[in-house]
Amino acid sequence: MNAPVNPGVQAGHAAWIRGRVVALSHARRTPHLGSSLSCVDLLTAAYWGGLRLDPAQPDDPGRDRLILSKGHAAAALYAALCRRGYFPEALLETYCRPGSALQEHPGPRCAPGVEAATGSLGHGLALGCGMALAAQLREQPWRVAVILSDGECNEGTTWESALFAAAQPLGNLLALVDYNKWQATGRSNEVLALAPLREKWAAFGWDARACDGHDLEALNEVFAEPWDPAGAPRLVVCHTIKGRGVSFMEDDNNWHYRIPTADEVAAARQELGLS
Repeated sequence: MNAPVNPGVQAGHAAWIRGRVVALSHARRTPHLGSSLSCVDLLTAAYWGGLRLDPAQPDDPGRDRLILSKGHAAAALYAALCRRGYFPEALLETYCRPGSALQEHPGPRCAPGVEAATGSLGHGLALGCGMALAAQLREQPWRVAVILSDGECNEGTTWESALFAAAQPLGNLLALVDYNKWQATGRSNEVLALAPLREKWAAFGWDARACDGHDLEALNEVFAEPWDPAGAPRLVVCHTIKGRGVSFMEDDNNWHYRIPTADEVAAARQELGLS
């Protein structure tokens, strides 16, 4: 249901999504900009080539499912869905306005393509496990991808889900950790000892590996690997940079809460090649 993968085309989509996320943060005075920018390439690889889906049939029973467990990055999800053709830009422009379906954290089925309400960190992987298990029980071919934050790996529910997925096993489940090394109050590995993260997931029974989370070719290869429903669930620690794509935001945790000015939006768009 997806067009052939072209990393150059994907990069153009990623730049557009980043530009819209920065502009929306300014227009609606919403935080989590750095966290949204770090996961854009993961979303791009998923929606343009990685998953079997059709924006014209968002409720197709056979579709693959994607859950953005780090729901505070909803602006990136909404922009990606808009760019992919799930809904028009007119809806995206209502982001965080009173009464809009597109709020700061995604509501349940709030818009075409949004599979679940997320934002209470640690719950997305559990939802993904349920969806993947349902596919197996119904003998259906759909697959489930979950994008987690590294901060979610602080949560007990994440590790309970990890144990469950390995026990079943859920080989139709893929988890990607947006490992941007920051949480709201400090470095991830200082808030809680996450490292060595890949090895910990492997010890829980997952087929765990790591990649550059901004390398679209590497991400495409992750999605292109055969999914063995009877095999171990897969986990990819995606090494990313908070604020990726805008040099003055990169690896600066002030952009977890800071709102860009109009001049900063213009500078970001120019840097992204959108002006």
